[in-house]
Amino acid sequence: MQAIHENYDVVVVGGGHAGCEAALATARLGFRTIMFTISIDAVALMPCNPNIGGTSKGHLVRELDALGGEMGKNIDKTFIQSRMLNESKGPAVHSLRAQADKQAYTREMRRVLENTENLTIRQAEVSEILTEPLREGSKKKCCCGVKTVSGAVYTAKAVILATGVYLNARCIYGEISEYTGPNGLKAAKHLTDSLKENGIGMNRFKTGTPARVDGRTVDYSKMEEQKGDTPIVPFSFETAPDSIQKKQVSCWLTHTGKEVGEIIRDNIDRSPLYNGSIHSTGPRYCPSIEDKVMKFPDKEGHQIFVEPEGLYTNEMYLGGMSSSLPEDVQYRVIHATPGLEHAVVVRNAYAIEYDCIDARQLKPSLEFMEISGLFAGGQFNGSSGYEEAAVQGLIAGVNAAMKISGREPVVISRSEAYIGVLIDDLVTKESHEPYRMMTSRSEYRLLLRQDNADLRLCGLGHQIGLISEERFQRVQNKKKQIAEEILRLRHVNLGANENVNRFLSEKGSAALKTGTTLAELVCRPELNYQMLETLDPNRPELPREVGEQVNIELKYEGYIKRQEQQVRQFQKLENKKLPLDVDYAGIPSLRIEAIQKLNFIKPDSIGQASRISGVSPADINVLLVWLEKRGKERKK
Repeated sequence: MQAIHENYDVVVVGGGHAGCEAALATARLGFRTIMFTISIDAVALMPCNPNIGGTSKGHLVRELDALGGEMGKNIDKTFIQSRMLNESKGPAVHSLRAQADKQAYTREMRRVLENTENLTIRQAEVSEILTEPLREGSKKKCCCGVKTVSGAVYTAKAVILATGVYLNARCIYGEISEYTGPNGLKAAKHLTDSLKENGIGMNRFKTGTPARVDGRTVDYSKMEEQKGDTPIVPFSFETAPDSIQKKQVSCWLTHTGKEVGEIIRDNIDRSPLYNGSIHSTGPRYCPSIEDKVMKFPDKEGHQIFVEPEGLYTNEMYLGGMSSSLPEDVQYRVIHATPGLEHAVVVRNAYAIEYDCIDARQLKPSLEFMEISGLFAGGQFNGSSGYEEAAVQGLIAGVNAAMKISGREPVVISRSEAYIGVLIDDLVTKESHEPYRMMTSRSEYRLLLRQDNADLRLCGLGHQIGLISEERFQRVQNKKKQIAEEILRLRHVNLGANENVNRFLSEKGSAALKTGTTLAELVCRPELNYQMLETLDPNRPELPREVGEQVNIELKYEGYIKRQEQQVRQFQKLENKKLPLDVDYAGIPSLRIEAIQKLNFIKPDSIGQASRISGVSPADINVLLVWLEKRGKERKK
């Protein structure tokens, strides 16, 4: 029996958010790429809430855009509501969030993929990864392609696994258990065995999604309306703000009450999460409604966000009510919630179990340590969320391209981007649940704001080859404008005259007794750069985003300088590189636990080693002494 045999530079397994970004990256960098998906109609599918961004996730999307990714541009074309979260707090935690039209998002991403040069999309299930010895006598392997269930062989110089939640997927609610992917799509049933045969350790995680209801049967008068922002702020730095100002749809907020808690407690023995039917671990930061009720018994109610799935449908998503309870219990819980008393359920909630990997098997480049040319990204790496998946897909794609072209891998530091924090946590720290990005995970979040992602990362995107020269020069010009305006404000002096003090009094600010500069006035909590235009007749006409950066840089100057100093200290340890081929058992004075963890993770620096659970400060001192001694011996 003859089988198809084709050759590509890169094979991408999976058509979700990670797979799309990986495939676009390698194709745009000039490599012939084929992307496999269970269903072409489900490319960039949003099986859970159709939204992009949110707390910390908005940072990831902005960073992805600054490196040349597609997600930010795609949501700007397909959103139906947009809001900036945490505006009452400091700029470090401001996060953009947009509700998408689910079908439009998928359709638009598919259009981009299908019209990208060097990129082929193939609907097929990959059943095996193909490997061969890296070199004669080596225990390590090299990935040289994949095979599909039909027996077709696709050879490649690099393979990227981005299988999402489809590997051996099982959907469960109540007594119902089906081996299927989300939204009734086919599960991928064969690839796990091939991965295990190649020595890859697998985990089993769980996530879930709530029921959807018919929006015509919802009583919105019992809910709090949540409108979109005006003006609308785009995700992509390339999107002109004027081009996306449009009429937005509303989302709604309600709360469960005492009755919902009673229904769940009375039926908790029927929940697969509590009766032993589900053994895998779910995301702690996105618990099911039964988890909320059981783990927080003193809390009488929980927030439920009622949000539209798109303009094409009446379906409403019940955010905060994910569940694996039996169908009849789900109905009672929904109907006991204010505004949902007569809601007609369109789709039941369900939990989904799936196979994924322990990402500590990966290098910071997202390449497998023991299999050269095999990369991984997205929920396959044990993370959760569309945004976390997308940025990993981009980095996996970029590094596959770097590998093929003989260039150094792109590794983004924790001090450079949330992407760096996410990947470093995944490949360094043991995780027993799906990893979710949060602002609190970033030590340098005042420097890593979503508003300055282009200033931080467009240069790197340009070096990689995904950011055009024209866009790079625009960012360079923006940096220049910010620096020049800050310098100008430091030299514009104001006297303690009647006009100035009258203005300050109107703004609730203390009067001047001696002269000051505009820069010093910007630093006052009750004032900002925009307000002071009245006192600044010679102000140049600058883009809004330049003024925003000037305001932040001046207001938070002391805090920013302190974090920059912390980063310099951090980088000293990051720059102390560890050889990847060292056997830590041969280093005297290291504790047994440290030896085991270091040999498993193979950190590339002292900095990464210091973040491994089980490696103590004393172990780090041992490594520093050993590294210094080794350096001296090599110089002799």
